Amino acid sequence: MKVDHITIPPGFWAGLNQLEIAPQDIARQAQLPLTMITEAHEVTVDQYFRIWQAYSDLIGDTAIGMIKLAAAFETSQYPPTVLATYHARNYRDALNRMARYKQMCPPESLRITDEGHYCTIDLEWVCSEQSVPPVLIGTTLAFLLELGRRGTGQPLTARSVEFSQSMGDVKALEAYFGCPVRINASSNRITLYQKDLDCSFISYNKELLEILTPVLDQSLDDQRSRSLADKVKWIMKRSLSGGRFDVQAVASELRMSDRTLQRRLTEEGTSYKQLLTQARHEQARKYLADSSLEIKEVAFLIGYEDQNSFYRAFRLWEGDTPSNWRSKYLAEILIPIIWRD
Repeated sequence: MKVDHITIPPGFWAGLNQLEIAPQDIARQAQLPLTMITEAHEVTVDQYFRIWQAYSDLIGDTAIGMIKLAAAFETSQYPPTVLATYHARNYRDALNRMARYKQMCPPESLRITDEGHYCTIDLEWVCSEQSVPPVLIGTTLAFLLELGRRGTGQPLTARSVEFSQSMGDVKALEAYFGCPVRINASSNRITLYQKDLDCSFISYNKELLEILTPVLDQSLDDQRSRSLADKVKWIMKRSLSGGRFDVQAVASELRMSDRTLQRRLTEEGTSYKQLLTQARHEQARKYLADSSLEIKEVAFLIGYEDQNSFYRAFRLWEGDTPSNWRSKYLAEILIPIIWRD
C-alpha cells in the first residue's frame, strides 16, 4: 500500500502535555510552523518523523521516552480506529483489528504470524527509504503490549522484543516489556504468548463495535479507491511550507517514479502543475480566512518565497488582492452574526 496521509490524534498531544512537553516546543525542535502542529492534524511522512524525532530529542533517552508516552496515552482521546481495538472482544481480536485499521494510517504496518505457543508481530514501514526515529518504533511496539494490559486488566509480558536500532536504556526496556530485549536485530518485532491472546477484554463493548466496525470498514474501502490526483494534492498541501513539493519529492512519497506519476495523472485528466496550482489556491483561501495570519505568513505557508509572487498568483485565481479578498470574506461572515444579534 502506498503512503497516504498520516493523522496525529489529539491523544498524542495530550500525552505530551502530561510529560510537560508543549506543542510549540515540538514545532520549534522539528522546525515546523506551529500551525502545522496545532491545526493540521494530518501531516506528511517527513513531517511525522520530524515530530517524533523532536519528541525524542526533548525527552532524552529513547527507551524512557517511549515508555513514558506509552503509559501516558488516554484511550478516550484516540480516534475510532484505536477505540475499536480497545473495546474488542479479546486481545487477539484487538490485535487483528489493529493490523487491519493500520492500513488507514501509514507509514507503518503490522504483520501477525502465529507460531505454536507464540504470536509474533512484525513492524514494517511503507517508506523504507526514510530513517524511522527509534522512539517511534519503540512506542509502536510498546503500545501493542499496553493495549493488552489495559484491555485485559492484567500485567501481561512479552516473550521477546527485537529492535533493529539502538534504543537507549535496554534494562528499562526489559523491565517494561518483562522479557529479554535484543538490539541491532534484523527486524522490529514483539513476540507474545498465545494464551494471553485469548484473554477477554474487560473493556469489551459489543454495542460500540457494532457501530464502529461498518463505518471503519467503509472508510478503509473508500481510502483504497481514492484517486491518485487526490493523494497527490493532499501531499502537496502538507508539504508546501517545507519547500518539498517538486514532482520528484511527491513521486518518492508515493513510491513511484516521476514519469509514472506524470503518466498516471494524465490518464486521470490532470497534471502535476494543475494540481499544484489547485493546492496552493485552496490552501491560500483557507489560511486567509484565519485573520490571525499575516499575508506574508500565508505566502510562506503555501510555498512562495516572496510576497509579490503570491500577490500575482492570487490575482489570477480570484481577480483580487489577498487583503481585499480577506476583508470581503470576513465581512460576509460578520453580517449574519450582526443580523442575528
